[in-house]
Amino acid sequence: MTIVLRDPIPLRTLTGRPPVPAAAGLPLRPLLEAPRRPARVIAAFPSAVYLEMRVEPRTGAGPAPEPRVLAVVCSDAVRLPNALVLAATRRQRPFRAVREGAEAWVGDGLVETDGLYVRARRWWDAVPALGPLTPAGAARGVRVLEDALDEADAAAGFGLAGHPDPETLAAACAAGDLAGAVEAAERIVGLGPGLTPSGDDVLAGLLVSLRLVGGAVRGGERAVWLAGWLGAAVTADAGTRTTALAATLLHCAAAGSAGADVAAVLRAVAGREAPRPAVRRLLAAGHTSGADLAWGVRAGCRAVLALAASAAAPHRASA
Repeated sequence: MTIVLRDPIPLRTLTGRPPVPAAAGLPLRPLLEAPRRPARVIAAFPSAVYLEMRVEPRTGAGPAPEPRVLAVVCSDAVRLPNALVLAATRRQRPFRAVREGAEAWVGDGLVETDGLYVRARRWWDAVPALGPLTPAGAARGVRVLEDALDEADAAAGFGLAGHPDPETLAAACAAGDLAGAVEAAERIVGLGPGLTPSGDDVLAGLLVSLRLVGGAVRGGERAVWLAGWLGAAVTADAGTRTTALAATLLHCAAAGSAGADVAAVLRAVAGREAPRPAVRRLLAAGHTSGADLAWGVRAGCRAVLALAASAAAPHRASA
């Protein structure tokens, strides 16, 4: 006989201790404002804890709702778009009692597991405001970004160095070739080791740049269109082809949500932030994640410029 628990046994609550306040990325709002649901700690590090929502029984086909994974991070950790940020630093060891595999609860504004009790007190927008850009202004910003990336030798840490598909993907995007871009993108989804494989980081940087820089620059409509369809293609079955965290981050990027370090680099393209410090912070993220994201951002920005130029060419010819 199979016993079905319709109402999971609740965790022991941390009575007598108020929850620790945190600032949550807006992509988490539907998840945190929903009723409490079971989750599981899938990874615990000194600077971050990752929790995956338990998949509930579903009727009919279709992907599980996103975001499926949320991060609780220290103030000096990489701030992903799906993160709740604590005021504590990693030196204060706020996650020392959290264990991988532990049961957890998420909802009603709270994240709770043994050794962790957090409430979302405020929200931060994971979609950076870049403002209107002229094609010439965007081109200047991209040149400045590329100079900063070359100066920092960003290519040295690229996780897919020597693999042909990133270049194929970049060329297809610059040409506005959706079919070619989808074919190349599907070959690198989930490619590489770690919680966020290199292929997914490249795609995340590319998607968010196409959407946000394309949305800011005059004539960037084709880039936004490309981001929408390419994002839909790579997220359709990402949950079965890559890690749960990487799938969530691809969904965030497809919607235009960026981690703090990527957002700073995009603001640098728009002339709203100093490029070299922003590039250094991005490249310091993870083993290859920073360089992989930077590769995707560069490819996305180049594609925006190419597509905007091709859109302007018929107007110049008719004039």
